[in-house]
Amino acid sequence: MNKIKKIGILTSGGDCAGLNAVIMSVVNAATRQGWEVYGIHDGTDGLTNRPLSYEVLTENNFSNSPWPRLSGSYLGSLNTGVKETPEVLAQRFGEGVRELGLDAVVVVGGDGSMNIVSGYCKAAGVKMVGVPKTIDNDTPLTEFSVGFNTACQACTNALDDLMLTARSHHRALILEVMGRDAGHLAMHSAVAGFADVCLVPEIPYTLDGIIAKLEEVKQSGRTSALIVVSEGVKTETGEAVTGAVNMVGEKINGGIGEYLSNLINKNYKGFQTRVTKLGHVQRSGNPTSFDRGLAVVLGAEAIRLLAEGQTDIMVGLAGGKVTSFALDKVVEAGTTGLNENSPYVKAARAIGIYVGEK
Repeated sequence: MNKIKKIGILTSGGDCAGLNAVIMSVVNAATRQGWEVYGIHDGTDGLTNRPLSYEVLTENNFSNSPWPRLSGSYLGSLNTGVKETPEVLAQRFGEGVRELGLDAVVVVGGDGSMNIVSGYCKAAGVKMVGVPKTIDNDTPLTEFSVGFNTACQACTNALDDLMLTARSHHRALILEVMGRDAGHLAMHSAVAGFADVCLVPEIPYTLDGIIAKLEEVKQSGRTSALIVVSEGVKTETGEAVTGAVNMVGEKINGGIGEYLSNLINKNYKGFQTRVTKLGHVQRSGNPTSFDRGLAVVLGAEAIRLLAEGQTDIMVGLAGGKVTSFALDKVVEAGTTGLNENSPYVKAARAIGIYVGEK
């Protein structure tokens, strides 16, 4: 017999499009199970800080509201790093769970959030199901994470716009995109945006290779080119472009676009380059129909599995089908980078995009 009466839901880590559709799906599906839903504010902070920060969610929060169609997180989401020891945070999390009387928690997050919050939930003796979300698409085992498709569309739209001004000014324009240390966003966007060069952290490149491709474009009679580079790409010799860190000591990616622009301009006169760093625009924008649908499906599946008594799992897609994965397997797999033998990399090479050295 299922004893669930109250569940919590939180969004953790960087935000992305589709989070609100997940929240709506979880609230509606849980309400139809007869459960109460508590929305936890600002990730785990809503349970570890004092006083607790939360709100009771019902279908009315979303039925007459634009929220499910919007980016960002209705509940707020923090990824500023820990301010206390893991032991202290786990204790406070458990106390918060007990104070609210939660029987289960739905965590919408990436692989890092799955790892951290699953530990908190086990220590608190509360059920947990994870829903994968990230524009980086580096959460393991699932084919797609909520938010990735919308970010790809934002990058592709940017390439469409850049193509027009590149053609007008006879330039090779560089678009630096997010992705951390994974090249999924860069590669998918480059293929969809018909770029000439795409550099990702997983595949080594050479300046000579980039210049050779630009010269090939020039010799073809075309007077413009597009270059996509993932923020996690290092120099040709494998060094980080910047040693900058954030307030909690984590490395800050970025700067590779300007680095490459200066290098190309110094060594090749066929094209003048300029850089666009798309930044947090990639996290926003109206969620695509794919991301909305994925969010709803995974949110509903999370509630179905909890109703069956399952716990310590992450819902996701495998072979185009909705499935679930044991959280310990998700944590064991770790962050998943772009596979050099993926269909997108193969297609990019087949149509002539320079994606690095084989």
